[in-house]
Amino acid sequence: MRIIHLADLHFGKSIHGVSMLENGDQGAWVDRFLTRTDEQKPDAILIAGDVYDRSAPSGDAVELLSRLLTALADRELPVMLVAGNHDSVQRLSFASPLLSRQGLHISRPLLESDQLVHVTLRDDDGPVTFWLLPYVYPALIAQTLGDESLRDYDTAIRALLARQDIDFTQRNVLIAHQNVTANGEEMPRGGSETTIGGVGQIDYRCFDGFDYVALGHIHAAGPVGREAVRYAGSPLCYHFNETRQPEKGPLLVELGAKGTKLGIQTLPIPPLHPMRELRGAHEELLLQETAQARQGEYLRLVLTDRRLSPEAVAPFEALCRERGSVLMERCSEYEPFRAAAAASSEAVEQKSMQALFCDFYTECTAGEPPEEADAALLDFAESLAQHADVHADPGAEEIEKLVEFLVKQEGSV
Repeated sequence: MRIIHLADLHFGKSIHGVSMLENGDQGAWVDRFLTRTDEQKPDAILIAGDVYDRSAPSGDAVELLSRLLTALADRELPVMLVAGNHDSVQRLSFASPLLSRQGLHISRPLLESDQLVHVTLRDDDGPVTFWLLPYVYPALIAQTLGDESLRDYDTAIRALLARQDIDFTQRNVLIAHQNVTANGEEMPRGGSETTIGGVGQIDYRCFDGFDYVALGHIHAAGPVGREAVRYAGSPLCYHFNETRQPEKGPLLVELGAKGTKLGIQTLPIPPLHPMRELRGAHEELLLQETAQARQGEYLRLVLTDRRLSPEAVAPFEALCRERGSVLMERCSEYEPFRAAAAASSEAVEQKSMQALFCDFYTECTAGEPPEEADAALLDFAESLAQHADVHADPGAEEIEKLVEFLVKQEGSV
C-alpha cells in the first residue's frame, strides 16, 4: 500500500509580517502537491495535524484547505486527518460523519468517546487499519478515561491506546500530533514550532506494534527511535533555521506485507519563494549577490563585519526590490557591536521613553533627530504614562488630554 504522509501545513501562517497565504506560497504548494500526488498514485493520504496556523483560521485559510481536500476527494483518495495543537478539533470534526462517506476521515474530540476514529483499507496483503489520534494532553485523557492517576503524557497515551481494540497481528498505522522522543532525546526542531522544548514528551516505544507512525508537530523531518516512527516535517520553511533541511516535501511510504521492510522516500516540492540566509562581510556579500541573478526569494541578512544601519542594509533592500525578493530579517554578528549592545542594556533601562524614541528615530533616519514637535509629543505621552496603570487600557481622561495636546500643537503650526 502506497501512503503519502504530510503534516504541519499551517495554512494562514505569516513570517516576519509576510503572509504565506496572501503571497501565494501556500496556494502554490497545494498545486504542486496535487501534481506530485497524481504522479505517485497513492492509496491514501495522511495529514498529521496543524492544518491551520491558529484555532480560529481566516476565511482564506479555510478556503485553501477546502480546495486541497476537495481535489483529493475528486481523485477518490481516502484522507486521514488529525487535529494538531494549532487546530480546533471541534471545528475540524464538524460534519465528520458525513465527510467520511466521501473518504475524508477526521479525528473526533476525545471527550466525545474514548474510542479513536479508525478506518480499514485493503490491498493484496490484507487489511491496514489507520488510527487517528488528535493532539491530546494528560488531563483530557484522564477525564475521558475516568482515571485521575494519569498525570504524564507517556503514561496517558499508553492508557488511551490500551482502550482501543487493536489487532497487532494485522497491519496498523497511527496518525498522531505529539512530541515524540527517543530515550528522552527530542528531535532536532525546525525553528518555528511552539510548545515543544521538553513539553509533552512521549517515548517512541509507546507505539510499539504499529507498522508505521505518521507524526506531526516537529517541523524537521526524520525518524524517532526507529524508522517506522517518523515526522514528515512542515511542507515549507517557516523559519530560517529550517533551511538546514536539504529539501522539503511529504513522505511516500510503501507498506508491504506484515513484518516486511518499509519503503520511505521524500517527495521534494520546491517552494514558490526559496528561503536563504546571507552571511558574511558587507562588501563581499554585496559583490556576491550583485553577481547572482536569483529572483523571488525570502532572505535573512547577517553582517559579520559591521553594525546594522540603514546605510549598510539599503543596497541589499534595493536588490530585493529589483528582483521581487523580500529581505525578511536583518541582524549583525559583528563582535564589537554585540559587545556594545550587551554593555548598553543596563543603560537603556535607565533611559526615558522620550530618549529611547529619539535614539530609535535617529538610528532609522541616518542621524537626523526627531523634530521638536515630535519630541514634545513623546515627552507629554511619557508624563501621562508615569501616572497611569500600565496594565490597563487608556482611560477617557488620558485620551482627552492627549487629543487636547495634539490640537494645541496643530494650532501652533
